Amino acid sequence: MLTRKQYELLVYIDNHLRDHGISPSFDEMKEALNLKSKSGIHRLITGLEERGFIRRLAHRARALEVLRLPDNNDDDAAVMPSTAHVTPISSARKTTHRPATVPSAFSEIQESVSLPLYGRIAAGTPIEALRDQSTQVQVPAALLGTGEHYALEVSGDSMIEAGILDGDTVLIQRCEHANDGTIVVALVDDSEATLKRIKRGLGQVLLEPANSRYETRALPPERVQIQGRLIGLLRQY
Repeated sequence: MLTRKQYELLVYIDNHLRDHGISPSFDEMKEALNLKSKSGIHRLITGLEERGFIRRLAHRARALEVLRLPDNNDDDAAVMPSTAHVTPISSARKTTHRPATVPSAFSEIQESVSLPLYGRIAAGTPIEALRDQSTQVQVPAALLGTGEHYALEVSGDSMIEAGILDGDTVLIQRCEHANDGTIVVALVDDSEATLKRIKRGLGQVLLEPANSRYETRALPPERVQIQGRLIGLLRQY
């Protein structure tokens, strides 16, 4: 599955090769995709190369070859919608786009819904205090089940071994109960909100990080309120 940015870069490289006979420079790709650094372009190119869409030609500067383009029947080439603002390539570079095959991939993008983005989940801040209905995030509807949902931006590295990184946007289904082993938003002492894996034992609630540098917290049940469970996350590249 391609991310939206990977798809845009692939189309831009293909158009540039058709119009100019050489692949674009990293600066040109960075500008076209509205990225802040060339490291993001390096990651996107590596991802496209690993998926067999492009090839880097050895010992040549600005040498990228497009091997294939997404196709409606290509399961590996499905486009994943992004929560980030996307600058259309057609406005970034005046090029002639390949008809039919490439643009049609966007018709497969599924319906999205708006969720309130409550801000960064950080110590000392109850979730309700973060509530701001004016800030929304677009989420593919297929990621959500029944019930009420909201989104939070992760602060810190306490859950990195569960694949949750600083700056990620986590999708939370509001609930008051969760099974052991579930990653939840827990409110401690009505004041501290934290994202941790919940377990129970010996009459205590255990809030377990996914980072060996941090210790598990053991608290009496009356000090912990579950405010939702993790159902997914969004990451921008």
